[in-house]
Amino acid sequence: QVQLVESGGGLVQAGDSLRLSCTASGLTFSNYYIGWFRQAPGKGREFVARISRSDTSTYTGDSMKGRSTIFTDNTKNTVNLHMNSLEPEETDVYYCAAGRRDERGRLNYDYWGQGTQVTVSS
Repeated sequence: QVQLVESGGGLVQAGDSLRLSCTASGLTFSNYYIGWFRQAPGKGREFVARISRSDTSTYTGDSMKGRSTIFTDNTKNTVNLHMNSLEPEETDVYYCAAGRRDERGRLNYDYWGQGTQVTVSS
């Protein structure tokens, strides 16, 4: 059974940094991309960043570019997302997901965690 578990969320102040972790089990970790997304109630899901577990290449969405780092901890099957200079409008539930590319090269996320709440106070 595939399971993704996020951790590290909590309450921080504007301008603070926070590190989220995503620990995976039940899948061959090196075969997947691991992505981070966020979503606020009533809003659409927003891509934050992703990492390729096979070659550790990364890609970051515009909203977090220059303010975040995504990296792996191979010994723990974990992907970490370190975010800096958080703003109140970034109060969301943050999710990690595992995905693979299909035959056309499209990246599809097959497995999702339950999410971790990040609240940024002003």
